[in-house]
Amino acid sequence: MAGIEASLDVTDNSDSDEFYDAFSDIEDQDFSCDNDMDLKTSLQDAGRAIDYFFNNQFEDARNLLHPFAHKSLYHSMGNAVFAFLEAVLTFEDIERASTELKKCLELCQMLRKRSTLTESIGNTFKRKNFNQFTDLECHAELCMAEALLMNALLTFIEDENLSSLIRGSLKVRQCYNSFRVCEQIMKHRIWESQNDSESTNLQMHFNSGVHMGIGTFNLMISLLPGRIVKILQFIGFTANKTAGLNMLLTGHRENGLRQVLCSLTLLGYHLMVVSMISDRNRNVQLCEDILATQLAKYPKGLWFLFFKGRLELIKGNLVESELWYQKSLHSQQIWPQFHLLSFWELLWLNSLLGKWSEAELYATYLLQKSKWSRTIYAYQLAAVKITAVKAKRKSIYDSHPDASVDALMLEVPTFKQRIAGKSLPMEKFMIKRAERYGCQNGNLVLPLIELMYLWNLFKFFSRKCNIADNILRMIDMELTSLSQSQSDSHYSADNRALCLLLRGSCYRQMSMPSLALQ
Repeated sequence: MAGIEASLDVTDNSDSDEFYDAFSDIEDQDFSCDNDMDLKTSLQDAGRAIDYFFNNQFEDARNLLHPFAHKSLYHSMGNAVFAFLEAVLTFEDIERASTELKKCLELCQMLRKRSTLTESIGNTFKRKNFNQFTDLECHAELCMAEALLMNALLTFIEDENLSSLIRGSLKVRQCYNSFRVCEQIMKHRIWESQNDSESTNLQMHFNSGVHMGIGTFNLMISLLPGRIVKILQFIGFTANKTAGLNMLLTGHRENGLRQVLCSLTLLGYHLMVVSMISDRNRNVQLCEDILATQLAKYPKGLWFLFFKGRLELIKGNLVESELWYQKSLHSQQIWPQFHLLSFWELLWLNSLLGKWSEAELYATYLLQKSKWSRTIYAYQLAAVKITAVKAKRKSIYDSHPDASVDALMLEVPTFKQRIAGKSLPMEKFMIKRAERYGCQNGNLVLPLIELMYLWNLFKFFSRKCNIADNILRMIDMELTSLSQSQSDSHYSADNRALCLLLRGSCYRQMSMPSLALQ
C-alpha cells in the first residue's frame, strides 16, 4: 500500500505538470463552461459521438464534438481523439494533433483536483480522501490520463531522435500515475449526485475508463521481454496479464462509455497480437460473442467487420474471411486510411491462396497509400513479384525476371525510418535481404514464404492442409533448383538451410512431427 501512495504522490504533488509548458499560462485562457454543458450532458454527447464513429458517421461525430471542444471535458477529449487518429493513420498533421491534445490537457488540468501544500504533505502520511473529489474532478483525472497517453504516443513518432524516446517515456510514466490515481478513486470513493441513477451512470462511465486504461497497461507491459518488464516493475509499473484481461473483460461486460473500446482491445489482443507473436490458443469463443454483440449494434462498423474477417481467417475459413474483409473495405470511403488494415490482410490472404495477381494488387496499394513503413511495403511487393514469377514457371530452368523488382529492391533502404531513435527490426531485416538480392544477381530464395513464417502465418496451415501442400511444392521446387544449380554462391548453405527450416515448419503445423524433425 505504501508503494501505491508513493505513486499517487508523484502525480498530486505537482500542480503544474512539468512536461507541459502550456499549463503555466492556464489562468490567462478562457475555459468558462456553459451552464447547459454539465458533465452528464457531456457524457451523453460523447456516447452519441462514439455511436456515430463506430457506425462510420465520422463527420456527424466530429460536428457534434467540435463546437464545445474548448469548454466541455468530453467534447475536448473526443476532438483530440479525432486529431490523434488522423495523425497516426497518415503520419501527417502531427503538429495539429499535438495542439489539440495540449488544449485538452489544459482543460483537464484546470478541472482536476488541485491539492494545497498542506494537503500534499498530509497525503504523504495517510491515504488521500477521495470523497473530497467532485464527479467532474474524477472524470477530469481520467481524461487527463488518456490524453497523456495519446500525447506520449505522438511524441514517439513525431521525430526520429533519441530524445523523443526519453520524453515519451516520461509522459507514459505520468500517464500511468494518473491511471493509478483513478484506480484508487474507483476503489475508495463514494459517488455524489442528486439521485442514485445519475450517480450510478457517472460511476459506471468512470469505471469503464479505469478498466480500459489499467487493463491495457497491464496487458501490453506483460508482452514485453522479461528483462524490460523487470525494469518497469522496479520503477512502479505492473505487468499482470491475467489481471489486465480480467479488467478489460469487466469493462466489456459493463455498459460504460468505454465499453466498446474494451471490446476492441480484447479483439485486437486475441485475434492480432496472440496470433502474430505466439503459438498459444486464442479465446475464439469470447471473440465470437463480442463480435455478435457489436455487429448487432454497429452492422456497418468497419472495425468489427475487419475483426470478423480475422476471426474467420483464424478458424480456417479463408473464403468467408475475404468476404468480411471486403465488407470492411467498402463500408466507408470518408477515411480511406482505415482501408490499409484490410489491404494488409487481403495481401496475405491472397498469398496463402496463391492468388498472385490479387496479392500484388494489395501490396501495391499499401506501397502507394500508406506511410507507416514504406521499406516493408516495397520489400513485400518485390517478394510477391518474385514468388509469382517462380510459381508460374513450368520447370526449374525457366527464368523470367521482372525489371520492376530491381527498382523496388533499390528503394527498400531509402525508406528506412527511425521511431523514437530506434530502427525497426523488420525494416533492418528486409534491408539485409535487399542487399542479398543484389549479391545473388537478382535472386532471393522464397522471400514471400519466409515472410509468411516471420509474420506467423504458418499456424493457419493446421486448418487448411491444402494450402500447406501448395507451399510445400514451392519449397521442394526451390530445393531441387538449389541442388542442381552449378553456381557455388557464398549464400548456398544459408539458402538451403532456409528451405529446410520452412519445410520443417510446414510439417510441424500439419501435425507431422517426424517429417518436421527430418
